[in-house]
Amino acid sequence: MIDPLDDLESVRKATDRLLSAAAALDAAGLAGPSRLPGWTRGHVLAHLSRNADAIVNVLRGLPMYESATAREADIERDAHRPLDAHLADLRESAESFHAVASLPADWSRTVELRNGVVDKAARVPFRRLVEVEIHHVDLDIGRELEDLPEEFVLREIDFLVDRFAGHPAVVPVGLRTADGHIWNTGGGAGGATVSAEGAAPELMGWLAGRRDGSALTVVGGALPALPPL
Repeated sequence: MIDPLDDLESVRKATDRLLSAAAALDAAGLAGPSRLPGWTRGHVLAHLSRNADAIVNVLRGLPMYESATAREADIERDAHRPLDAHLADLRESAESFHAVASLPADWSRTVELRNGVVDKAARVPFRRLVEVEIHHVDLDIGRELEDLPEEFVLREIDFLVDRFAGHPAVVPVGLRTADGHIWNTGGGAGGATVSAEGAAPELMGWLAGRRDGSALTVVGGALPALPPL
């Protein structure tokens, strides 16, 4: 069962971890490459701040971003700031998100995100948690997918499996962990035609585009290329 208020507390803790870790960066580290192609660590931090603002827009019933072009321009504008400015922006935008998300609300309502994606408001805090946790790893400053809480990893697998379920560009795929967690995703009406087994962080990493699947045991063919998230 989704508990948005519990997720909000998880977001707060994850943001505090991120701020503490990022505070150790020097200028060269901030300008250095992240694990996301074409993005420095500054780009990742800028995106996280602007994403917090965007989620506030969603909760207020406004467009998430003015446009895709404006989203990219805002990230590029803010990416090259000094570390103190990044940390202050990330802290202030996170506080604004938490304040708005903590207001009494109808969590069962439907909200619209970017690219026409809709979801229940109750899932929005978890979406923010995903941004903070995954992009902390993307910063490449010492935190790995294996360091993420197991409950978060399993929930994110659930979320991504649901996102790709029925997708015509993704062949049916069955996923499982050695301890018995099982998921099915991809298109088609039949059973899974490709199966992959491995540790939950590796499965999540492949679904999230952060791992290539080479550490998974795959049977029945090759893992499909997944569409961008």
